[in-house]
Amino acid sequence: MEVYAPSAFLTFVIAIVVFAAIVIWSGVKQVPQASEWTVERFGRYTRTLRPGLHLIVPFVDRVGFRLSLRETVLDVPAQDVISLDNATITADAVAFYQVVDAPAAAYEVRDLERAITNLSMTNIRSVIGSMSLDDVLSKRDDINDRLLRVIDNATNPWGVKVTRVEIKDLAPPQDLVAAMAQQMKAEREKRAEILSAEGSKQAAILRAEGQKQAAILEAEGRREAAYRDAEAREREALAEAKATESVSAAIAAGDLNAVNYFVAQSYVGAIEKLASAPNQRVILFPVEATNVIGSLGGIAELAREVFRGHDKPTGPAGGAPAPASGGGDGSPRSGGSLPGTAGVSGPWAPSS
Repeated sequence: MEVYAPSAFLTFVIAIVVFAAIVIWSGVKQVPQASEWTVERFGRYTRTLRPGLHLIVPFVDRVGFRLSLRETVLDVPAQDVISLDNATITADAVAFYQVVDAPAAAYEVRDLERAITNLSMTNIRSVIGSMSLDDVLSKRDDINDRLLRVIDNATNPWGVKVTRVEIKDLAPPQDLVAAMAQQMKAEREKRAEILSAEGSKQAAILRAEGQKQAAILEAEGRREAAYRDAEAREREALAEAKATESVSAAIAAGDLNAVNYFVAQSYVGAIEKLASAPNQRVILFPVEATNVIGSLGGIAELAREVFRGHDKPTGPAGGAPAPASGGGDGSPRSGGSLPGTAGVSGPWAPSS
């Protein structure tokens, strides 16, 4: 069987086709979305390929760096930082950056991520080191804002935009955490004591105000009672004065029964006081019932004479009233004697 070897011309054609395919393959570039490629000619940057299909000169141009334009998250490792008041704090962070200038990001800095990481760590030490521990723990937003401004300004020449820097964790030493917990507990106990003291103060003030109002009302009551008592005594004195005036007028007119009335009234009042004394149950004193009865009889006689004086007509000679009649036997009555006294001039005279 005869075998035909390929001719030299056919081999040449095949070689040309393979070479053309290699050339076309090396000269056609397809850039994906959100990416940019740099083109270098003999090692020198010439242009940037944006997303889409592009042709370059084979064996002369080559793709230098393939950069993504999407926002990238970069973890900043934890590190120990000394604060302004010499407290050691373990801090880590996270940074978000985006390439906005591909040639600058490719040729202005070597190892972009490492550069941003180191820059973030150094600035974290600077910012936290200028603040006290209390400010570091309570002002994370201020720390984030300061870190963002500093890192963004430092990365502008690299064609990178730092969009956010966040502190992830701040961990003081355990002994310092325990001291802070004790301080917080003492502060809360202090506030509780202050509130309790304020409550006691307000309660004491309210009690004092109540006692003051009660004392004022009590004093006003005593004043009103004293005023009423004084008014009553004044009225009683006026009545007593009027009665004394009436008795004095009766005595001046020659009527001694008025004197007997007041003496009998005082006599009966004295006996009432002795009888109602709480220090003894039996009272022995020489009191004759005839004296008391005679006094009461004098009072009755005085009342009868007063009423007869209003009803009896005047006598024929000069209008003088008729003399008062005597006792039941028709004999004239003495001026001060009372019935039943047997010749005694008044109820105060001793009995025979």
